[in-house]
Amino acid sequence: MTSLPSTPLGLTYSSSHEAVRVELTGDLDHLHADLLVEAVDRLLAAHPGIRDLRLDCTGLSSVDSSGLSALLMVRRHTDKAGAGLHLDGRTVQLNRILEITGTLDHLTAPGPGAQALRRTGGACGGPAEDNLPAAPSGGPEPSA
Repeated sequence: MTSLPSTPLGLTYSSSHEAVRVELTGDLDHLHADLLVEAVDRLLAAHPGIRDLRLDCTGLSSVDSSGLSALLMVRRHTDKAGAGLHLDGRTVQLNRILEITGTLDHLTAPGPGAQALRRTGGACGGPAEDNLPAAPSGGPEPSA
């Protein structure tokens, strides 16, 4: 059986004061997954106050287990930075791999760091703050 050659992963990004948007094209696979993680690390370092990292997945051709691992690593890094991760324009194939592996909710739910950042309106104060539950709408902050 012959396999098709991998299409290089293309990364194009733009940023605003609070968000960075990265367009992904090509294959997020074992040959290219590290490129995404490295690029996200550089973007988070260059934009320390970012609130949201938006990955536009519309142009992805395929995602393999290494690509999924890269997305999970990106989630870890955005959580640590206090930024939300958004997987915009998910393809049918990407949604399927996320559903089959049970990672869809994990990768698309707001992260604890981003929730704390939004509640305080600033940088996260540390690990203890990350564990606070969200305040009910219209109600006071929960007491410890």
